[in-house]
Amino acid sequence: MRSVDQSPKVKVSRSTVIDLAMTAHIQRHHFYFRAAGRRLHAERLTPPQAAVGPTLVFLHEGLGSIGQWGSFPAQLCALTGLPGLVYERWGYGRSEGLTGPRPDDYLQQEAQNSLPEVLTACGIIDPPILFGHSDGASIALLFAAFHPDQTQAVISEAAHVFVEEVCLAGIRMARSAYEQRDLQIGLHRHHGDNTEWMFRGWSEVWLQPGRRDWNMMAELSAIACPTLIIQGQDDEYGTRAQVDAIANGIAGPTEILWLPGCGHSPHHQARGTVLDVTRRFINESCAKLCVTPP
Repeated sequence: MRSVDQSPKVKVSRSTVIDLAMTAHIQRHHFYFRAAGRRLHAERLTPPQAAVGPTLVFLHEGLGSIGQWGSFPAQLCALTGLPGLVYERWGYGRSEGLTGPRPDDYLQQEAQNSLPEVLTACGIIDPPILFGHSDGASIALLFAAFHPDQTQAVISEAAHVFVEEVCLAGIRMARSAYEQRDLQIGLHRHHGDNTEWMFRGWSEVWLQPGRRDWNMMAELSAIACPTLIIQGQDDEYGTRAQVDAIANGIAGPTEILWLPGCGHSPHHQARGTVLDVTRRFINESCAKLCVTPP
């Protein structure tokens, strides 16, 4: 296991200073497709002279969407020369909306049933590299456990594998901000008519009394692929215990990027460091990856 402690204020190498012209030449294609019986929205990212290698698949957080990733996916694709897929799960963004509460095991269902169909529908045949944030990171880890032969590597950012009080407190604060409309207005820009059910479907699952007993610890031992575990020291939804549980539970090689002074979204709050470490991880950990970084 490798552990890298870095402050988001650290001076990053010149390789992570992404020229805007580089991402401007990324081909972007928005499209709709069907998977697991739902109409979903996605964006395909293709860098100039794309390398032969796995696709980077980005899995958003519990309140996330394509737009909320910002330019990060395009920057990582530009750095690695790899194609990318960013999609919105059922109930998010411009995908088909929820019609009721989410099931308690929605993370498992996304990993075991939905994501395999997403990959097939989008023509991703070779095992992808999964970059997941928060809920998306938990889904990425579960996918790697359920489908080990279909996973090249996982980048897990701010995943939760068991329930902590800090997580519940953070969700209660988010619910309060939503009910005061500040958060609701911001989310509506990305989720439109999906906003209400999207937020309730996420918060109500986590805040129900029985959720305290939820965990996915047993599944971690089935993960054999290289895994980069990223977390901010000041994460509003989780502690170092999440990181250690993942690192100790996974059977395959792991690396930890621990970021002092960083919160729940390192890919925004410590972007240069995350890009730099993630690119190196991809190049070192994927034996079949033959990529010359731009």
